[in-house]
Amino acid sequence: MNIIETRNLTHIYQRKIKALDNINFTAKPGERIAVIGANGAGKSTFFKHFNGILKPTSGELLINGEPISKKNILKVRKTVGVVFQNPDDQIFAPTVMQDVAFGPTNLGLSEEEIEDRVRKSLEVVRLTGFEDRAPHHMSTGEKKKVAIAGILAMEPEVLVLDEPTAGLDPGGSMRLIKLINEMNSQLGITTIVATHEVDIVPLLADRVCIMSGGKIIADGPPDEIFSTSEMIQKTHLRMPIVARLTEMLKKEGLPINVRFTVEDARDELLKVYK
Repeated sequence: MNIIETRNLTHIYQRKIKALDNINFTAKPGERIAVIGANGAGKSTFFKHFNGILKPTSGELLINGEPISKKNILKVRKTVGVVFQNPDDQIFAPTVMQDVAFGPTNLGLSEEEIEDRVRKSLEVVRLTGFEDRAPHHMSTGEKKKVAIAGILAMEPEVLVLDEPTAGLDPGGSMRLIKLINEMNSQLGITTIVATHEVDIVPLLADRVCIMSGGKIIADGPPDEIFSTSEMIQKTHLRMPIVARLTEMLKKEGLPINVRFTVEDARDELLKVYK
């Protein structure tokens, strides 16, 4: 069964702006999905439907086969956790411990279970020892980890991240990408990431959806999506740098295939060198 399924999902804001236009989308257990598109493509609006923050103007969204309703909204938000672009929009408690414990507390769990979930979540994001720290005095990268830990403490099936690397330096971005992939591979969490930073997409996803004008205009593996540079350009994005380099070398006559990560490009070049 699909964990998330949308059927002709449409959202129109009060100013009669059609932010989402008849989107049909599915997410299965264990998938790593990237949703890419320029600013204003509809990515953030799309994600806010996944756990009931926004309601569709028309169409429907199903979580584990059930439409979102007042009766199951708590179950939905336990199943699908959304991490916003700006962690300050999500962090509000005076200490890391209290912030991460907020969700489990609202589930009515015992104090012992809450403490156990907080401990495990902080271990996953590598913030053990930060329990008494004030989140608002932490770095952007650390705040993002606190926000993720708060979602993990709910033991979700799906983790949705909106522009997770925004505001991070290259080192912080790579550490966060590694963490997201570990949550997918080690915890079995389906990860859905929205980004306009195309260079990180091959590192985060096995499937890529391109959004433009509130629609999903392409859906497939990274090598298929990035094989058509014309489509990428039409959506005001660009090819990943590694793909552009290998494509240029191929056009110059070098017998290599277009690759999307540094490691794969290295392997291709070593083949030619040998």
